[in-house]
Amino acid sequence: MSTRSVSFSDLSISDLIIDATYEGGVKGNAGDDPISKLIGCENQGGFRPVGSRDGANTKFCVLYTDLSNSDWPDRIEIETGKFYYFGDNRESGRELHNTPKRGNLILRYSFDQIHKDNRKMVPPFFVFTKGGKGRDVVFRGLAVPGTADLNEAEDLVAIWKLKEGNRFQNYRAVFTILNVASISRAWIHDIHNGLLFSQNAPREWIQWIETGKYTPLAAEKTIEYRKISEQIPSSDKRREVIQCIVDFFKAHPRREYAFEECAAKIAQIMDNNIIEYDLTRPWRDGGRDAIGKYRIGMNENAIYVDFALEAKCKKLDSGSGVRETSRLIARLRYRQFGIFVTTSYVNQQAYEEIKVDGHPVIIICGEDIVKILEIRGLRTPIQVKQWLQINFPN
Repeated sequence: MSTRSVSFSDLSISDLIIDATYEGGVKGNAGDDPISKLIGCENQGGFRPVGSRDGANTKFCVLYTDLSNSDWPDRIEIETGKFYYFGDNRESGRELHNTPKRGNLILRYSFDQIHKDNRKMVPPFFVFTKGGKGRDVVFRGLAVPGTADLNEAEDLVAIWKLKEGNRFQNYRAVFTILNVASISRAWIHDIHNGLLFSQNAPREWIQWIETGKYTPLAAEKTIEYRKISEQIPSSDKRREVIQCIVDFFKAHPRREYAFEECAAKIAQIMDNNIIEYDLTRPWRDGGRDAIGKYRIGMNENAIYVDFALEAKCKKLDSGSGVRETSRLIARLRYRQFGIFVTTSYVNQQAYEEIKVDGHPVIIICGEDIVKILEIRGLRTPIQVKQWLQINFPN
């Protein structure tokens, strides 16, 4: 996480620095919230607009997320600068835009304006995520609606959800976090005073307003391998989902072969460019549990790359090592890549060897499996078990 930290007492004089931690108070009440002290907004909620709640007269809006809600999986793609954020209609019984904070109204208005090329009417969005302890938060950047590669039918989508037997809609919005390293305290003051386009406004934001050009804050990952703690599901609810999968296939009469089919399906859900796969016969398993084809390009000009997949259904405290990953690596032919799927983790030595030696192997671990299923709408052990029973009957 962040290496820079700003104390609670200095919040009102601090600039906004990318990935800096802003410390919360210690009194144990809502007044401990650092964002309100830092930027002058409300002290609770995911949407924290300043000014009107209709978008048209909103001076700016804070978007806050803890990145851990499996029902509404907000996420930041560090490599691309994309920020996926869900709206605030998260309970049944309300119309899409009739929410207490009017967050979905702000989303609808802002995306409508960029689709009409009225970017001057769009308020700035400041993105914060939960910090490591207490009320601490991390500033993740200045965001604008949309991305360079999504059209108006894709960047803001109203999706249906089912909760306690009732259907309702909520937005999934895609923002771009701009390549702005810091936000000056002076610009924050200017915005509060109605001077949105002052000389203190970031150049990249002004460029987007004037031209529509997105300059995302995209960064290559410096960590070459994930620690075990980063591969294991991060919450009790997610660990229960993995345990549900392990228990299901442990009792399955075709245990290993059935899980191999499940692993291939999970990989396909992760990336729909996996267009086909064939499972190797269980009595001829030579280190590959599936082989398949990956499509690059459009249908009319696509090329196809072969891949091999190996799957391991293990308890969370039982990882895979060099012996298991080497079996897959040894069988990769020229211009092939591998996918190693495990409900648990790959130990440090095996993971490091894959990365350091440059082997073209994708690792899908327990945490990844849960996130992939969540995107598909499978968030609870009951939902996952039903999906398993339908797709992999015993």
